[in-house]
Amino acid sequence: MEKKIVIGCDHAAVELKNKVIAHVEGMGYEVIDVGTYTSDSCNYPDIAETACKKIQTGEVPMGILICGTGIGMSMSANKMRGIRAACCSDTFSAAATRSHNDANVLCFGARVVGEGVAMTLVDAFLTTEYEGGRHQTRIDMMMALEGKY
Repeated sequence: MEKKIVIGCDHAAVELKNKVIAHVEGMGYEVIDVGTYTSDSCNYPDIAETACKKIQTGEVPMGILICGTGIGMSMSANKMRGIRAACCSDTFSAAATRSHNDANVLCFGARVVGEGVAMTLVDAFLTTEYEGGRHQTRIDMMMALEGKY
């Protein structure tokens, strides 16, 4: 199975995004980089939308979004149908959101975590499998909220 992932950032995280891309490529992933590519101010909802569309269409199964705090990216991503984005700053949460919530987007903040922590978050997220079972009922309930309100 080919491993593909989409990665995007806003102007606050270009340098960290490039390091994450190199790390993920080293793990054997093909990376689709949806920007941004400079430190010129941009709008994180645009990047989140571009990245998450690739997940919605099935082009990639997962994504990583980075902004200053990770919060804006996660809030934007979670507005899109089928996206389960989690803003994480510790490895326990990054692994738990995969194993229990089947999260498909990892978000974190370049101004919150350093390079070392960022790489451990990425590793935990990408190497943890969804457990299924009892968690599926809750995921089904969560995803039903998209169409309910």
